[in-house]
Amino acid sequence: MLQDSLKRAEKAKEKKALYGEDIDLEKFIKEEAGEHERVSKTSEVPKKVQETLLKVGVDPTEEERSGTFVQMDQSQLVTTSTSESIELMSMPDALEKYGWLKDYMWKAVAVDADKYTAQTALRESQEGGGGGYFIRSLPGSKDVFPVQACMFIGDQNIAQNVHNVIIAEENSELHIITGCATGEDVTSALHVGVSEFYLKRGAKITFTMIHNWAEQVDVRPRTGVMVGDESTYLSNYILTSPVRSIQSYPTAYCTGKNSKVVFQSILGGQKDSVLDIGSRVLLEGQGSSAEMISRAVSKDQSQLYARGHLAGRTQNVKGHLECHGLVLSDDSMIYAVPELEGSSTELEMSHEAAVGKISEEEVLYLTSRGLSEEEAASMIVRGFLSMDITGLPPELAAETKRMLDQSLKGM
Repeated sequence: MLQDSLKRAEKAKEKKALYGEDIDLEKFIKEEAGEHERVSKTSEVPKKVQETLLKVGVDPTEEERSGTFVQMDQSQLVTTSTSESIELMSMPDALEKYGWLKDYMWKAVAVDADKYTAQTALRESQEGGGGGYFIRSLPGSKDVFPVQACMFIGDQNIAQNVHNVIIAEENSELHIITGCATGEDVTSALHVGVSEFYLKRGAKITFTMIHNWAEQVDVRPRTGVMVGDESTYLSNYILTSPVRSIQSYPTAYCTGKNSKVVFQSILGGQKDSVLDIGSRVLLEGQGSSAEMISRAVSKDQSQLYARGHLAGRTQNVKGHLECHGLVLSDDSMIYAVPELEGSSTELEMSHEAAVGKISEEEVLYLTSRGLSEEEAASMIVRGFLSMDITGLPPELAAETKRMLDQSLKGM
């Protein structure tokens, strides 16, 4: 089966993505950019890296975490686990340990979706070329503490390719905090992250991702989610730092009965960043439901495309798509693209999109209380972006709120 995938990948090496700027892959080094030495715990990585990890929600002390995975460039840097009910390892190690893992690969994300998935598959097939993590929660387990993971780019002009597979077995509950970042000296790089999620009957995954890339980094995540009977997938995505370009369009397949998906995104466009970010849910199981909510702010010369596609394809499904945006400068823009697709009776789907400016009345009120106009505008923007993150255990909700507050400091 993997050989068939590689043949399809070979044919798609030049295939452009449907959305986003086309990236010349030849500009980036495909070979190994130098091995980084593995360490036994996150507190042993360089202090500068630790400081960056904290900004994306990865705690170097590893306190109140079920496990930690850190990859620098293409090297596995740290893998630790404190939970007996969660398996965590690099993808190369997981493939060596479990022959059945190949049956999951490239099922939630098509290997020939575009040139980025194709490159990841071809690089993964080479000796020493694979990167990414494998996470599996055992049946019936419900760990409160999250697994934390970070993809870090430390070298210049490299292409970091990552393939992650996450499996939540029946009636298990899995929480993941993942952050992506670059070193201070990196001015050009490419990150391609393929993530495949598989939720068995009654399982629940909460996935919180914070991106903190450098201003000249191109990012192309590719995500697919397979949601089984009575299972729930909650995604929280936060990007408020400048990046050259990012294009992401995760797709969830609600094939299970009473399956549920929630996508929540907080997007801040700064400088000349081009953000093309959305989500897509296919409601194919009886009684399945979805919520897709985004808050977007554009400033400076940034361009922000907020996409959403909700498709109801069977009876008794429900879905809501919502995008609210604030345009803070005349040189920036927000382009909201909500799509509803109904191909069955007895379904309920709705969408709401609004793009506007900061209320002058709110600014006047705050300035009358002693704030400057800049301080007032900043407070309004942070309040606008600070949406409630639902569906998390109390301990994790508090941590997620802290991570969000940290991310919004620059807005």
